This record gives sequence, C-alpha cells and structure tokens, in this order.
Amino acid sequence: MKKILLIEDNADIRNNTAEILELSNYKVTTAENGKIGLEKAMAETPDLIICDIMMPVLDGYGVLHAIHKNEAMKNIPFIFLTAKSERNDFRKGMELGADDYITKPFSGTELLNSVDSRLRKLDLLKREFSPGLEGLEDLMKLSSGKNMLQALAEDRSYNNYKKKQTVYSEGNHPNRLYYVVKGKVKVFKRNEEGKELVTDLFSTGDFLGYVALLEGTVYKDTAVAMEDSQLAPIPKEDFEELIHNNKEVAQQFIRLLANNISTKEKQLLGLAYNSLRKKVAEALLTLQKKYSQASDKSFVININRESLASIAGTATESLIRTLSDFRSEKLIDIKEGHISIINEKKLQSLVN
Repeated sequence: MKKILLIEDNADIRNNTAEILELSNYKVTTAENGKIGLEKAMAETPDLIICDIMMPVLDGYGVLHAIHKNEAMKNIPFIFLTAKSERNDFRKGMELGADDYITKPFSGTELLNSVDSRLRKLDLLKREFSPGLEGLEDLMKLSSGKNMLQALAEDRSYNNYKKKQTVYSEGNHPNRLYYVVKGKVKVFKRNEEGKELVTDLFSTGDFLGYVALLEGTVYKDTAVAMEDSQLAPIPKEDFEELIHNNKEVAQQFIRLLANNISTKEKQLLGLAYNSLRKKVAEALLTLQKKYSQASDKSFVININRESLASIAGTATESLIRTLSDFRSEKLIDIKEGHISIINEKKLQSLVN
C-alpha cells in the first residue's frame, strides 16, 4: 500500500482529502502545518507528499526546499495544493522542483488522477527494464497507463514485404519507426566478403528501427523479412513527439540503449570465444524463445540453414555438421528441413 503524507492547515480540506485517498486504498498520514509535516516526512519517508502552500510555521515552499535538501527524500513526488488566488504563485513551486499542483477547490477525480500519475512515474524511475523491445513496450505502458507505441501503430496503412525483401538498409537515413503487424524480420550486418551476422530478431508486436531514430544517425544494419510479413510504418515526427513530451520515457530510453550496448558486447564475446556447439545451441534456443507461442504444443524452427548460420555466427557447413551431431545425440529432430528441439534441458546445458 502506497504511503501519502498530506500537509494542510485547513482541517476540513485535510480530513476530506485524506478520506478520498484512503477510500482509494492509500495509507494517509496528515499534518496541520509544514513543520510537523516535515518531521513526519523524515520519520516515515512517504511515497508521495501533498502539501498546501500558505501555512503557518513553515509554508509549502519551505517544506519542498527541505525535502530536496534531504538525500533520502529528494526524489519523493511532491504535489502542491494552491487556492485560485495563489495560482500565479504555483510557477515558483514548479521552479523549486514540485511535480504537480492542484487548484482548490478540486474534485476527487482530479486529485486521484494527479496522485496516480505521479506514483506511476515514481515506479517508472525505480523499475529496471529488459534491454530489448519487450522492455521498451513495458516502459511505454507504465509511463502512460497504456501501450502508447501500440496505440501509435493503430489505424495506419500497412506495407507488405515478401520473404527476403529489405525493410531498410545499412547506411540509409531513418525517417520512420516500424511495427511488425505479422511475420518475422531479421536485422544483420554484412562484412566486406558478404558474410552476414544477425544482430536481432523481430516478430509480431515488435518495433524496429528505433535506435537510429534516437541516435539521429544512419542505420547501422539492414532489416530483411524472413517470411512474408506486414509492417506498419510510423513517421519519425510522430515517434519523436512521443518521447520529447515525456522526460521519464526519454530517461529510460537512455538506459535501454545502454543495455543494448551491453547485450551486443556479450554477443561479440560469444562469437569470439564460444565453441561451435555452444553457438549453435544458443541460436536454436534464441529462436525458440523469440518465436514460440504459449499455445504451441511443439515448436518447429523453419529457417534456411544460411540464415541460421548467420544467427549463430558460423559457417553454413559447420552449422550443418553440428545440427547433425545434435540430431544423433537426440537433442533435436529434423524432418523435411524443419528443426524441433526435443531435449531443451541438455541443449541449455551447452549454453550455460
């Protein structure tokens, strides 16, 4: 249960506001002036503070200043309560670091919406997100209360891509974000000899191309459909408007990009030092994790050997020999070119 400290010198407003918050399942502590409120904040460390501006002993500005000077409390969301006659003064509070303000008289809905928004953003700052697109979508949903990126992709025209058709190419300037409506897409880099190294895989519900948009650079890889696919292009301007209007989202994107760098470093280390068997096992498990559905009774990997070799980071001939070994060891089964994992636990032991 989230703890809220309410500092308000008017007894009626204090009691009514506390009752609204308690009915919404918040634990509320009250204080009748700023000095007492500050003492309770230091003793209890609430999740959020709601504070009147004009109060005896210590006003709201003094409370906010003291809170921000305290290392343990400086990140607690702070909402000012202000009378209409004081509305011009709220800018002073915002400049001092308040997160929001509510003008008296206010409705219960207005109060709860503000509290919910601030607490959600507090959770956003505390939470660690996975480095991939799943983490990105979690981030958007948490910051807005809904999946904003998915909403961004709704009601748009779709582009159809045939198997092996290029979505975007390395070296080109990005002008859109892509949402995978259905199908599979791989992203890869190609060396001077034309050998591919797959750096990421995408499927229905994923977004791709966002790194170049955020960095303001050209694409550093190429995206190609692995099967007949349908993608929704989202203009660069729409995507930028989304992240520029939300400071917390921008902060988390920085973390996501940093995590992506760590993931790529791990991948490069694996390519340099992992054995051939480990590379192939990891590629098979990666495909299963990425593309298997909860409803699948058995997952079948339907991918050509060249693409699978580029995911594993090895030569096609070496991959084929290793798959044959895995089949003999009853780790996988191969029927008509399709691969089924039949001993996931032992295959996983090769990776760990």
